[in-house]
Amino acid sequence: MDVLQLLVSGLANGCVYGLIALGFVLIYKATEAVNFAQGDFMMLGAFVTLGLTNAEYLHMPFWLAAPLAIMIMAVLGYLLDYLVLRHLFGQSQTAVVILTIALGFVIRFVAGVIWGHEPQTLESPLAIGDIHFGGVVLGMADVAVIVVTVLMTLFLYQFFQRTKLGLAMQAASQNQMAAYYMGIPVKRVQGLIWGLSGATAAVAGILFASKGAIDPNAGLLGIKAFAAAVIGGFGSLPGALAGGLIVGVIEPFASRYFAAGYSQIAPYALLLIVLVLRPHGLFSQIRIKKV
Repeated sequence: MDVLQLLVSGLANGCVYGLIALGFVLIYKATEAVNFAQGDFMMLGAFVTLGLTNAEYLHMPFWLAAPLAIMIMAVLGYLLDYLVLRHLFGQSQTAVVILTIALGFVIRFVAGVIWGHEPQTLESPLAIGDIHFGGVVLGMADVAVIVVTVLMTLFLYQFFQRTKLGLAMQAASQNQMAAYYMGIPVKRVQGLIWGLSGATAAVAGILFASKGAIDPNAGLLGIKAFAAAVIGGFGSLPGALAGGLIVGVIEPFASRYFAAGYSQIAPYALLLIVLVLRPHGLFSQIRIKKV
């Protein structure tokens, strides 16, 4: 039962990592850039929902506040591309990486100024109780995290594989100029993918905040999510989820069966092993770039 409880807890946490990793993969599939502020977008989405929902703030109904927060984060993602990133069009992807790292610091600072640096709890109806299976306890928030993560992964995978917009996004990532000459509105497509990434981060933030307290430093979870995306295979949506689950499961087992502190380094130790043995990730989708 102890092993099962650790496994269930790890799967729920891993789904949060997987959702954040999905944001990394979305940006990479469309632009071949890495958004290191994705974890901070998750944190900001959680705080926006908290500000709309909690009694000490706007006190809106949760089922109204959550979709509104998702839309707000989608608009912020689109505006980030429209107002800032489009000025880097044609530049090295290194510039985008540096920009998003700096943006992460700014988001954490702004969140601290508005909501404070002390941990706060989202008044979420998802945290309404527990489900008991023998000796295994599974919180309703954990169930919601697992179900929503699986559904979002399936939706995004089908979106990229079967819709014209998803295929246009992949074409733009392979060669922006060629896609432009073929009639694809590259800038608009990239803006939409940044908006979709922001919405995905908001969903991850809402689910994460439903599981426990949040503070501005929660955005640093993006580092573990990045490791999960690399382990699963950068550019693979199912791989991002699988990587998140692997990282989530490793942590509680390392904390339970190894000395204190090992749970913090276990995901990165696995990342090093994967990079040595399978540099493209466990579930990578290797494709020849067309020029």
